[in-house]
Amino acid sequence: MSASFTHDDDLSEKEARERLIQDGPNELPVSSRRGILRLLREIVSEPMFLLLVACGAIYMFLGDRNEALMLLGFVFVVMGITFFQQRRTERSLEALRDLSSPQTLVIRDGLTRKIAGSDLVRGDIVLLAEGDRVPADIYIVDSSNLAVDESMLTGESVPVAKETGLISNLAAIASDVSDAVQLFSGTLVTQGTARGRVIATGERSALGHIGKSLAGLGGQSTPIQLETRRVVKHVATVGLLLAGGLAVTYWLTRGDWINGLLTGLTLAMAILPEELPVVLTLFLGLGAWRLAREQVLARSIPAIELLGATTVLCVDKTGTLTSNRMAVRRLWIDSAIYDTTVAGSAPLPEELHGILEFAVLASHRRAFDPMESAIGEAGKHLLANTEHLHGDWTLIEDYPLSREMLAMSRVWQSPNQRERVIAAKGAPEAIVDLCHLDTTRCAVVAEQVRLMAADGLRVLGVARAIFAAETLPGNQHDFEFEFLGLIALEDPVRSDVPQAIAECHMAGIRVVMITGDHSATAVSIARQAGIPADDAVITGAELTNLSDDELRTRLANTHIFSRIRPEQKLRIVQAFRARGDVVAMTGDGVNDAPALKAASIGVAMGARGTDVAREAAALVLLNDDFSSLVVAVRYGRRVFANLRKAIVFVVAVHVPIVGLSIIPVLLGWPILLLPVHILFLQLIIDPACSIVFEAEPLEAGAMLAKPRRPEAHLFDKQVLIRGLWQGGGLLITLLVVYAGTRFMSNSDGMARAMTFTVLVISNLGLIHANRSWRQASWRRSGSSNRYFGWIALTTLVLLGATLGIPAISRLFAFVLPTPSMLLGGVGVAAMNLLWFEAVKHPFGRRRSLAR
Repeated sequence: MSASFTHDDDLSEKEARERLIQDGPNELPVSSRRGILRLLREIVSEPMFLLLVACGAIYMFLGDRNEALMLLGFVFVVMGITFFQQRRTERSLEALRDLSSPQTLVIRDGLTRKIAGSDLVRGDIVLLAEGDRVPADIYIVDSSNLAVDESMLTGESVPVAKETGLISNLAAIASDVSDAVQLFSGTLVTQGTARGRVIATGERSALGHIGKSLAGLGGQSTPIQLETRRVVKHVATVGLLLAGGLAVTYWLTRGDWINGLLTGLTLAMAILPEELPVVLTLFLGLGAWRLAREQVLARSIPAIELLGATTVLCVDKTGTLTSNRMAVRRLWIDSAIYDTTVAGSAPLPEELHGILEFAVLASHRRAFDPMESAIGEAGKHLLANTEHLHGDWTLIEDYPLSREMLAMSRVWQSPNQRERVIAAKGAPEAIVDLCHLDTTRCAVVAEQVRLMAADGLRVLGVARAIFAAETLPGNQHDFEFEFLGLIALEDPVRSDVPQAIAECHMAGIRVVMITGDHSATAVSIARQAGIPADDAVITGAELTNLSDDELRTRLANTHIFSRIRPEQKLRIVQAFRARGDVVAMTGDGVNDAPALKAASIGVAMGARGTDVAREAAALVLLNDDFSSLVVAVRYGRRVFANLRKAIVFVVAVHVPIVGLSIIPVLLGWPILLLPVHILFLQLIIDPACSIVFEAEPLEAGAMLAKPRRPEAHLFDKQVLIRGLWQGGGLLITLLVVYAGTRFMSNSDGMARAMTFTVLVISNLGLIHANRSWRQASWRRSGSSNRYFGWIALTTLVLLGATLGIPAISRLFAFVLPTPSMLLGGVGVAAMNLLWFEAVKHPFGRRRSLAR
C-alpha cells in the first residue's frame, strides 16, 4: 500500500517561490568563493604591488615628491586592472557553478518539469529513477524495487532497500520517521523508481547536518598552473639575485646606494613575470566560460588543457551518435511482419496485436527510457480502440533488468481474472533463454534478429506467461514463458554526426563506438556515422576471453565494440591509455562512472545522463550533442596554442626590458629605464597577454594537424628560443637607437624618450606578429581582434601624452625628440616587425605550435 496523492497535493509555482524565499535555496554554503575584501587582500600582497610601494618610498626619501605620487597613482591603476580581471574570472566561475547545479524532476501545478536542484523546496513532489542523486531529504510516497547507496552518509557500500511510506499528509510526517521510508540528500538511487515529498532542504537536510562537507571543496591546481608556478619561482629567484647584484654594482661603481637600490628594484620589476599567473587564470577561466556558451560545461579545468591532446574518442551510440528519439519500426512474429515505414496509415494486423500488447505491459507506464516511451506511443497509436490496452490492470511485481539477465518482467493482475499475467521484454537471446526454445526455433529468431540489426534497428524479444499460484517465484526464470516475437526500434543518426566525425578523423582523432547493441546494429550505425566498419568487431563475450596484451594488440584496428556491459567500458579505456592514448569517454549511466573517471577526459550527457555520471565526468555536454564534443576539442587546441603565443610574447618583451635595466649600469651610462617606465609597459603587457591572445581564434588548418603530445610543455625549448630571438633582436636595435640619439643630440632625456618610443611601438608590433604563427601579420584577412585595436589606440594616445605634455614628460625624464627623429623611430619599429616575422616563420615551418 502506498500513500495516496492527487494533483491537488502538488505545489503551485507561487507556493514554491514563497517557500524558496522563506527557507532559502536548496544548497550548502560554498566557502571557496572569493569576496571583494579577499580579492583586495590578495592584490595588496602581490610582489609587483610591494615593489611599487618600495620605489615610491625611495622617491619620497630622495625628495622626488612628484615621482612618488605618480608611482602611487600607478599603484591604484594596476590594482584596478588586476581587480577587474580577477572579478571577471570569479563571475565566470560563479556562472559555471550555476550551470553545474543538478537538475531535478518535480511535479508542480500538475505538470512534470525539470528544475535546478537549488530551487527545490519543502513539499515538492520529486520523481527519481535509477542513477539519480537524491536532491534533498524525501519521504517516499510511491516506489518500485527501490534501492539506494547511502555510503556517503553511512560508509556502508551495500545498497539499502527502501519501502513506501503510509503517511499522506506532509504535516504529519515526523522528523523521527523510519529511515526505511526516507531518502537522504546526496545519496544515490541504484535501482528502481520512486516518487516522494521533500521534507528538508539545504542545511536542514541530513547532508547539511554532517557539517556542510561540501563547503570546503576548492579548485585543484592544473599541470599548467604547477609548471607556471615553478617557472615563476625560479625566474623570481634569479631576478632577485640579479637585482641585488646590480644594486651592489651601482653602489660600488658610483658610490650612490640609494639610486643603486632604486636600480635594483627597477630590475626586479622588469624581471618578475607576474603576468603569467594572471594569463593562466584568465585563459582557463574564460576558456571554460566560452565552452559553456557552446553547451559544454567544464567541471574540471585540467580537461581544457588535455582537450587539444585527445587522440581517441570513445562514444556511445544511443543519444550521442543517434538522436535518442526511438520509434517502433518493425513488428515480427512467425506468421507476419509489419513495417511502419512501408505500412503507412494501414492498421496493425490482428495477429500482431498480442506482441505489441505485451511489449506495452512489459514497459513502465511512466517511462523514462526512450525505448519504453516509443513502445508506449506505438501502443497508443496502433492499439487505439482495441481491448489490448489495459489501463485498469494492477501491477503486482516487477522483475528488473540485471547484469545476469538482460530482460525484465512485470506481473499484472486483471480485475476479471484470478491468474496473474506476466509480460517480459529484453535482449532477444535473453527472451529466447526464458522461453526455452529449441535449436531450430532459436536459429530462426537469430536470423531475423541479424536481418533487423543489419538495418540499424534495436531489436527486443517479447514473451508472456500466466501464473495461477498466490506466491510469486523469486526469479523470472521460474515462469513458463511463451515466445511472442520481436519488436524493432529505430534511432536515426544525428544529422551533424557524419561531418563531426570527419573533422575528428582529419584532426588525427580516432572515434570508437562502444555500445550494448547487437554487432550488426552497431556496424550499420557506424557506417552511417562515418566510423570505419570494415574491421573486426569486438563483442563483450569476446572481450571477456581476451588477455590485456591481446586486447591492446586488437585496439589498433578496432573501432566498434558491441554487446558491451558498462563495467567492460572501464577495461577498454584502461587499455587505450596503456597504449599511450589520451582518451575522451562519453557516458550517461551509473555504471559508466568508473570509466568516466579512468578516462583522460570523462564526458557526461547533460540532458539524459544520470547525476552520478555528471559528477564523475570532467565535461558535461548540456545538449547531448556529439558535435559539441568536437567543438570542445577545437577550443582545447585553441587555448593551448594561444597560451604558447602569450608566453612567447612575455619572454620576448622582458628581454629588452631586462637588458635596458642592466647594460646601461655596466657601461656607465645614465639609468635608462625608471620604475615609471616599467609600469607603463606593464599596462600594455598584462592586457595583451590576458585579453588579446585569449581572444584569438583557432588558426586555419589547426584541426588538420595531429593531436599534440600530452606531455608537451608550455615553456619548452622552442617557445623560449622564439621569444629570445624576437626579444634579443629588439634589444640590439634599442641599444643602437639610444647610443645614436645620445650621440646626435647629446641629451640623455631625448635618447631615453626615443628608446622608449621605439620600445612601446615595437611591443605593439610584437603582439601583432605573434597573433598568428602560420601567416605573416599583414596577410591575415578577416581575423580582426577588437581588443588589440583598442589596446593599440590607447597605448599610442598615452605615449603621445608622455611625450607631448610637459608635466608628464618631466615625470618620465623625457625631452621631446624632433619630428624627424620620431619618424625615424617609427621606421625602426617597422624594421623590428620584419625581424619578428623573419624569426617567426622558420619555427612555424619546422613544427606547428598551434596545436
